[in-house]
Amino acid sequence: MVLSRESTAQTRYGDNLIVALGDSRLGITPKLCNDLEPETGYFFRSAGVAGTDPRAWYYMLRDLDPTARRYRAILLTVNSYDDEEDFSHPDDDIRALHFAIARLRLTDVISFALSFHSAVVKWQAFRGALLKGLVYQADFQDFLSNPKKRLHDVRINRRFFETGTYGYLPPDKTMQGVAIDWKTLTASFPADADENQRGTTEAVALRPPAPQTGRFAAYRRLWFGQIVNRYATSPTKIVFLRLARGPFPRPDYLSRATTSSIREFSARPNVLLCDEHAFESLERPELFGDAVHLNGIGAQRFSRMLAEKIGAVLGAPK
Repeated sequence: MVLSRESTAQTRYGDNLIVALGDSRLGITPKLCNDLEPETGYFFRSAGVAGTDPRAWYYMLRDLDPTARRYRAILLTVNSYDDEEDFSHPDDDIRALHFAIARLRLTDVISFALSFHSAVVKWQAFRGALLKGLVYQADFQDFLSNPKKRLHDVRINRRFFETGTYGYLPPDKTMQGVAIDWKTLTASFPADADENQRGTTEAVALRPPAPQTGRFAAYRRLWFGQIVNRYATSPTKIVFLRLARGPFPRPDYLSRATTSSIREFSARPNVLLCDEHAFESLERPELFGDAVHLNGIGAQRFSRMLAEKIGAVLGAPK
């Protein structure tokens, strides 16, 4: 749906078109960015998909921009310019197979499978990419459980997806009242805090430092590198930007990062870095709905700030 929506949108905008990629933390409301087009000269769109990662973004971009020349800039959003590992391993996240399955070609099967870390997941990825029916099986079974409803939902989504997402703002729930004790890595919550607020705080803000193995840096160099290389001879700029980290940014002394692949990419002639402190003013409890996602007010402020700052980074439009 996102690919279809953005491919259609390309025909409605001129050459000064910018697309942002990210996961659910992206938080961009294109309509608010584009309200500033008379000042910035740029139009903004979003091809972000919740739960995705740079591996999925590469395959999205390959089909969204086959000539690698349609956009003035590609925005790649990250949580940090440092390669700090937590206890997750995106290089072994098999969800990437399910996100990219419709974009994978026969010629991708081996390289896609080998991009995973462990032998077990490599085999899962190889088998699924080669025999796509294995990946679609659960979806097909879900369709058979109620075909009439499924077809109705598809029609509704196709009809209203653009209008429902172009100006979407998340709810205005806040993280006010949450208190963090960084010495003990514990938190106290107000009585009305929901399960999502508690869970994201414990998983993201309160996690202990993880061992730094180099896997995350290698993963970033591989997949961000593929995107950067794809646009190496294109007039399109690749712009990295660090999102607001959350309502309670972790103290620097908890970081164990030793490398920064993002800063390494900035040496490439087609890569730009947005000031990593550009959105720190948004890192406040009243602007986040949980420990990782901006709320409605936060998304409004971020979208307007994004349009202004990216306009300044890129300079005058064509």
